[in-house]
Amino acid sequence: MIDSRSTVDTGRLRVPTFAAGHHRRPSIAPIVRDTYAVVLAGGRGTRLAQLTAWRAKPAVPFGGKHRIIDFALSNCINSGVRRIGVATQYKAHSLIQHLQRGWSFLDAHLQEFLDVLPAQQRVREGWYDGTADALYQNLDILRMQSPRYVLVLAGDHIYKMDYGLMLAEHVERGAALSIGCTVTPRASASAFGVMRVDAGGRVLEFAEKPDEPAPLPDDPSHSLVSMGIYAFDADALYACLRADARREDSSHDFGRDVIPQLLAEGARVYAHRFSDSCVNMVDGQPYWRDVGTVDAYWDANMDLTRVQPDLNMYDPSWPIRTLEEHLPPAKFVFDSADGRGQTFEALVSSGCIVSGASVIRSLLFTDVVVERGSLIENTIVLPEVRIGCNVRLRRAVVDKFCSLPDGFRAGYDRAEDAARFHVTRGGTVLITPEMLGQPVHDNT
Repeated sequence: MIDSRSTVDTGRLRVPTFAAGHHRRPSIAPIVRDTYAVVLAGGRGTRLAQLTAWRAKPAVPFGGKHRIIDFALSNCINSGVRRIGVATQYKAHSLIQHLQRGWSFLDAHLQEFLDVLPAQQRVREGWYDGTADALYQNLDILRMQSPRYVLVLAGDHIYKMDYGLMLAEHVERGAALSIGCTVTPRASASAFGVMRVDAGGRVLEFAEKPDEPAPLPDDPSHSLVSMGIYAFDADALYACLRADARREDSSHDFGRDVIPQLLAEGARVYAHRFSDSCVNMVDGQPYWRDVGTVDAYWDANMDLTRVQPDLNMYDPSWPIRTLEEHLPPAKFVFDSADGRGQTFEALVSSGCIVSGASVIRSLLFTDVVVERGSLIENTIVLPEVRIGCNVRLRRAVVDKFCSLPDGFRAGYDRAEDAARFHVTRGGTVLITPEMLGQPVHDNT
């Protein structure tokens, strides 16, 4: 992908500027208008431990004010794909609430909309039984929109991608299915679907989470893995969904069942390299994060506090949209010489009050209060948390609605923390209201 952006150096922080004529190729516009996107957002996200005890993984807050699902949805809007369905399932209340309040700006009169697609037993009793089944159970809704192409997306990854470029390549190749893919170290590739392709990008083999991932021909230390992003010719999708639903031995999953079956039938299945449509490159490599563990979630959030984070959230050409809450500006109160605090390399969101405390390399989500004498270091504090006086936090994730009393400490004694909270292998301390014996609200 050609990127016409340059940067202006303002001290150490680089701000993107844009060259004249920076725009999408006109030929892509009809393709994205003929596309319906389905975002699969029903995942439990069990590796995130108690962060997903009361919310689906796509609804987990990220980056100070966003939710994880905002990235896939913003990619759709920025790419020109404005007919979107979000398939929900596991503990979807807060996710649906976020979609209703934050994503209701699309204009139905212009054939723009975001539909929530809960598991509603349209075809048979029961929940969605696999990723392919989630689409099969909504097949009538898909057909009603008469798209030529269907984009299937995971709602739980952090990345910026121009789906229009992927769709244009899909059409140019005459593919039945195009799979968004990226290169990853072979040692970690068994967590993904792994594919082998020919010189033209056509997929020859696909294995879901193999014990021995196929290496790249020119780099045996890396593999080509699926990102869970699929561009389908609509008629081909409908046919393979119906065929898969009839198979009693199928788990109704795209990676395990649908893609191998298409390859066995000789269908035109191609790999789309994420590097060709990525909007956020880091040292020549595309940025894509699966924040599926507490440590990965902590790491991706903490990266945003760096002077030069890998993920550029300040790019006006590709904004990440979310629910804009009506909150006052963040407020910093320094009472006296002995009560002054400091804040650096930190993100502090609207509605926060920092009163004589120190916030260092940390993120404060919306409506957080930090009282006098507290030290918040390398910590993620989710919305509506109250932190008392002389609190000490280090390498922690504090969940929504927690209230930390005066003198509270976490992140300094692993054994002490493990007795009360969830401590990860990497040493991140996860603190939730339940662990503190405090009430849990139902709109988390």
